[in-house]
Amino acid sequence: MMSVAPAQLDDWLLQAAAKTAPGMRPVVLDVREPWELQTASVRPDGFELVHMPMRSVPARLHELDRQHPIACLCHHGARSAQVVHFLTQNGFSEVVNIAGGINAWSQQRDPSVPLY
Repeated sequence: MMSVAPAQLDDWLLQAAAKTAPGMRPVVLDVREPWELQTASVRPDGFELVHMPMRSVPARLHELDRQHPIACLCHHGARSAQVVHFLTQNGFSEVVNIAGGINAWSQQRDPSVPLY
């Protein structure tokens, strides 16, 4: 499974978008629970932000486009790694785990994102 550090996410998004149809916006799939999203969230910048709690992903799989590059995000990276594995098994090819989750995001990309 591929993972990318939050600091390298922009590079991955550009490379992944280049492999897919031009103009297609990459997706950051936040698989945390609603209360976590209220506690801390990332701001979409060059990507579409989709919130889908991990347990709802199998039932909502049809809402995701297999052509879009998807970077999965959770608190520390464990849940999002499981979602990456599940998506890969279901035909998604451009999928990565954001290593360290939103915790690392706050430290590497955007210190305004609260740690919890």
